[in-house]
Amino acid sequence: MKNKFRTIKALAAIMGISALLHAVPAHADSVHIAKDGNTFYTLAKQYNVGMNELMKANPNVASLNIYEGLEITIPSKMQAESVTTTDKSPVITPSLNVSSESKTVEAWGKSFNYDKTIQVKASAYSSASSENGGWGAVDYLGNPLKLGTIAVDPNVIPLGTKVLVTGHSHDGLPKEAFLATATDVGGAIKGNRIDIFIPGSQSFVSSFGYQYVQLYIVK
Repeated sequence: MKNKFRTIKALAAIMGISALLHAVPAHADSVHIAKDGNTFYTLAKQYNVGMNELMKANPNVASLNIYEGLEITIPSKMQAESVTTTDKSPVITPSLNVSSESKTVEAWGKSFNYDKTIQVKASAYSSASSENGGWGAVDYLGNPLKLGTIAVDPNVIPLGTKVLVTGHSHDGLPKEAFLATATDVGGAIKGNRIDIFIPGSQSFVSSFGYQYVQLYIVK
């Protein structure tokens, strides 16, 4: 009788271990809490995973709006390698190619037609109320501030205009180029001036300083 009980206990223990092995995935994803300056590009390098795989693991995260505190799913390396071996889609790189003859500009694997280009002096601002006239983290049209929001002089660049910003350098912005929309204004933004919203602390954003950037007015 004792031997029978021992056998039952042994089987129960084996079944319990088996259930645990099935309950815990062998290669689980992890979660990264975004910090100032994080982008899919920098996170892919940090965790040694493909940027395409990282973006696919976060379908609801806009690549141009990664802000501090946002939860980013990091796919396990084995899962990423598995996707890489079966997915034949091209790897997205921060490239910039301009054809003045056809008036097209290609950035991050996407092609845009543009009407004209304009060089402007750019500064940057954060969501701090002191930088937004006390109105909070919204643009002139009442939309939440996000990466891709720029303040302009409407007499030079009409509100609603989409532009490809190039020639900038800051860890809080995509490299080479990023698409932006003119939806904000500012008292000091007059003439050939723009103010670029960058998610992050004031000290992080202020390191942008002043830079001359090239805008492509896209259709």
